[in-house]
Amino acid sequence: MRFPTLLLVVAGVCAPWLMFAAAPTDPAAEVARMRPALVETRRWFHQHAELSNREIETSREIARRLTALGYPVQTGVAHTGVVATLQGAQPGPLLAWRADIDALPVEEKSALPYASLNKGVMHACGHDVHITVGLGAAEVLMKRRKDVRGTIRFIFQPAEEGAPPGEEGGAALMVKEGVLQPPPRAIFGLHVMPQVPVGSVAVRAGPVLAAADRFSIKVRGKKAHGAMPHLGVDAVYVGAQLVDALQSRVSRRQDARQPLVISVGQFHAGNRFNILADEATLEGTVRTLDPATHAVIKADLEGLVHGVCQAHGASCELTYANLAPVTVNDPTLTARGTAALTRALGADHVKEWTPAMVAEDFAFFAQQVPGLYFILGVGAPGVKDPAGIHTPDFQVDEDALVTGVNAAVSLLLSEGAAR
Repeated sequence: MRFPTLLLVVAGVCAPWLMFAAAPTDPAAEVARMRPALVETRRWFHQHAELSNREIETSREIARRLTALGYPVQTGVAHTGVVATLQGAQPGPLLAWRADIDALPVEEKSALPYASLNKGVMHACGHDVHITVGLGAAEVLMKRRKDVRGTIRFIFQPAEEGAPPGEEGGAALMVKEGVLQPPPRAIFGLHVMPQVPVGSVAVRAGPVLAAADRFSIKVRGKKAHGAMPHLGVDAVYVGAQLVDALQSRVSRRQDARQPLVISVGQFHAGNRFNILADEATLEGTVRTLDPATHAVIKADLEGLVHGVCQAHGASCELTYANLAPVTVNDPTLTARGTAALTRALGADHVKEWTPAMVAEDFAFFAQQVPGLYFILGVGAPGVKDPAGIHTPDFQVDEDALVTGVNAAVSLLLSEGAAR
């Protein structure tokens, strides 16, 4: 399926956040002067945080701003996604930039004047920054269209945090709906991290973020009085043996050079202190940076789970879902991108990223076309133990907005000129 024909809607007047009539010679100087507008943009999206596949107001505002810039805009992609395309003045490749737009079901703990207005919903993962960087780069490059080689497709993606149960969403659905048709030569994206200092980025070739799977194990035993356990099959005990077996799968059967994490996050069983439970439910996650491990881990766990249960006279049912593959940065693209980032930000501000076991559905895009996913530092100076992503205290240093836009512009212009 090819991507739908884009609709061109041109605003009669520019929105007030557009700051310049003509592009200056130095894009970095222009971006620096944009800082107040970037901060205002980020704070608007932070206040109006919305959950996955429900980003109605967010999508509408992104489309409005892009339309005001003169972009042809397609809305309703993968439910609430927005796509805009810039045709450069010079010949060159098709490139893509991806920004995710959804928030998390987290109650914000801050007294900030721009705290989320939607109770229980917060941009605790920094997607408000991702949106702002995407829009900022779109503004700079539209005004510098004469310098743009080829075509740039800006993809504002919903539901990175996962679609609601029973719904499709996120990058996988965007790919299914044809957002990468025709295929771009490269796709870029970023994620904020407070552990990287503001003003810097971190990048690495190869696997950078883990595959993420979810599992649920239903243990079925037999009720009995707690005083007579020999008459029953204790689902709690069997469940405990499963937890131990899952950990030993990592520590004793996995090559330590191929990172794997199996974590049980929920264990529910029983209804009374002196009755053996006849059912137990365990839920957890599997993470790995090794695509080969990811390809076999489901079958491995099926054998392990049923073996443990059978050994203790119980029956088990394993439900397993692949959420995202390993995010792999294309080596050649990463080498070119690292050089571009170094020229734009300085060598001291381009760090080596250590692969992490968190996951990103950007991986679905990078499975289809060469991808480069890097980390944008948002850690404020002097803060030794910043609140992490996905927490109610998470905050960003807004100077990162300027760094992010500079990074995006440099990557897209440089890759457009690459041969």
